[in-house]
Amino acid sequence: MREIVLDTETTGLDPDEGHRIVEVACVELMNHLPTGRHFHRYVNPGREVASEAAAIHGLTDEFLARHPPFAAMVDDLMAFIGDAPLVIHNAEFDLRFLNAELRRLERQAMACAVTDTLALAKRRFPGAPASLDALCRRFAIDLSAREKHAAKLDCELLAAVYLELIGGRQPGLDLMAMDGAGGRAAIERPVRPPRPHAASDAELAAHAAFLAKLKEPLWLSTD
Repeated sequence: MREIVLDTETTGLDPDEGHRIVEVACVELMNHLPTGRHFHRYVNPGREVASEAAAIHGLTDEFLARHPPFAAMVDDLMAFIGDAPLVIHNAEFDLRFLNAELRRLERQAMACAVTDTLALAKRRFPGAPASLDALCRRFAIDLSAREKHAAKLDCELLAAVYLELIGGRQPGLDLMAMDGAGGRAAIERPVRPPRPHAASDAELAAHAAFLAKLKEPLWLSTD
């Protein structure tokens, strides 16, 4: 089963107020495990980034001005997603921004199935913190690289969190491993020589000595 973990960063909190996407990333999963394939773009939003948003993701107006607009990468994004279900943390936020960008281009809204990991976490751990940071700490997932929000890193962290939320990897059950192209690659195992089946002379002598100590063994009975 192919799934796509998706995350965005934006100029602000509300697309209805004209805020735009400034970064989008996707990580491909196959049978819930990352394949190594990903999609990542910075986006020129055509407007200033709100100071509150810049403090979260660290993307400046000067940096984003050097990148193409959403219209220049939308076909590549949609091709990467294909018809795969999406996995998103707080899916309503990202989908509102994605669909607002698509409306500007007079394109259809996202129609694929979506798993919201925020909702999953709230059902599994009612009343507990359910942010991405909190879930990473709960599942002992390394957060040391997350100094600020970044779409690609957040996708990678969310992929690990998602696997834990749906039950975690069962040790020893992965008979095959993903290769870098998303296929299945056989796991290399050490070659061991066959075990000997014939008893040695010492083992035969020890067995005979043991049998000699038995009194009236059943296999010698004539009854």
